[in-house]
Amino acid sequence: MTALLGKNCAQPYGAYHSPRDLQPDAELTHVGRGTPAGELFRRYWQPVAYAEELTDVPRKLRVLGEDLVLFRTGGGEYGLVEQRCAHRGASLEYGVISERGIRCAYHGFHYAPDGAILETGAGAPLADGGKICLGAYPLQVFHGLIFAYMGPPGTQPAFPLLDLYDDPHITVEPCIERACELDCNWMQIVENAMDPVHAAYLHVLASGRQRGFSDQVGILPVLDWGQSETGMYYIACRRRPDDDLVWVRVVDRFMPNVGILPPNDDMRVDKPNISVRPFQWAWTVPLDDENTKRFYLLLNDDRNPLRPIQRTRGFGQVNDRPYEERRRQPGDYEMMASQGRIAVHAYENLTATDLGVIGYREMIRAGIEAVRAGRDPLGVVRDPQARIRTRTQNTLVRVPRAATPEADLELLRATGRLIAEGDELRAFPPV
Repeated sequence: MTALLGKNCAQPYGAYHSPRDLQPDAELTHVGRGTPAGELFRRYWQPVAYAEELTDVPRKLRVLGEDLVLFRTGGGEYGLVEQRCAHRGASLEYGVISERGIRCAYHGFHYAPDGAILETGAGAPLADGGKICLGAYPLQVFHGLIFAYMGPPGTQPAFPLLDLYDDPHITVEPCIERACELDCNWMQIVENAMDPVHAAYLHVLASGRQRGFSDQVGILPVLDWGQSETGMYYIACRRRPDDDLVWVRVVDRFMPNVGILPPNDDMRVDKPNISVRPFQWAWTVPLDDENTKRFYLLLNDDRNPLRPIQRTRGFGQVNDRPYEERRRQPGDYEMMASQGRIAVHAYENLTATDLGVIGYREMIRAGIEAVRAGRDPLGVVRDPQARIRTRTQNTLVRVPRAATPEADLELLRATGRLIAEGDELRAFPPV
């Protein structure tokens, strides 16, 4: 992974010479059909809504730059179709849901969930008789979250399943309370999740400890990153100041826009060999180039049950506080959205702590190249019985200090890699 230097001014009081015309990286940030990242996204199942959001009227959606309508028939089948009726383009957001499909209110064209025309209403088509279909996408409902496959017809992969689902102690729950929309590009949101240093500064050190974070988050971690079978992960090791316990936090990101997270604290215990699994599974779904929505499923472990704070939206995730308050204690939303509707990477000056950001961009570019070459990108699952390995955890271990600070840094990195790649998570009892 190589750093990408920006093009800022190179002298004090030199703003006059700063560039003003640098453009976003279209390859990574644009998501419409036919764009490089857009075609990559269309090779994976993407969540589009929660089943509980559907009523007896259609729901208009925007996903990957496409205007769509989602509905549930009277017979319980789900459909996701293009917004405009194939007859004369009236919006099906005003359609009438039937037992078998959705009917356009304008002239009665009646469509099945797969887009096939059931009836033409006012009269038979003048041409191409039974060949007309309304554009539609296949759907799958998983624990109350509705997923669409928007790629080439007939090529959809198996739905990805985590190894956590085989744990009898874990229950998967939908969590519409955490879902949110953000008025910025998807890339700067997922990059935030691969940037563990921001947690120390933004959530503890800069403006005071924020809700949902422990004081230990403010300890600057020793960092490492790795590539997994379906994406990448980071390891953040924090040595507690008053004893020889080390908090190892491992976070997975799966291609292209999925992550699972453990709690944002070190479990507040004083005994070693304690490990906690992730509590949330999050998707960062582009609505278009400048707007994004996050969807969540919760992972409830009966050995360490979800706390009320984990069932609600996290602090600072959306623009839901007064501006003056957000100026004094900004959250993730302020940092991500203030980069612009689409962040311009060419202005950046990256450092060694940004290796996760650099690696993530390189991973997305590799996926784009795979799609261009006609191959499955990393993380596409073909075996419906397969399980994706997860490394995400909070683990507390006893690690006596090394003889020198330099040696201790290497000791912590080695400890983090051992835990991320080993079986400690299975061996340690939960809190």
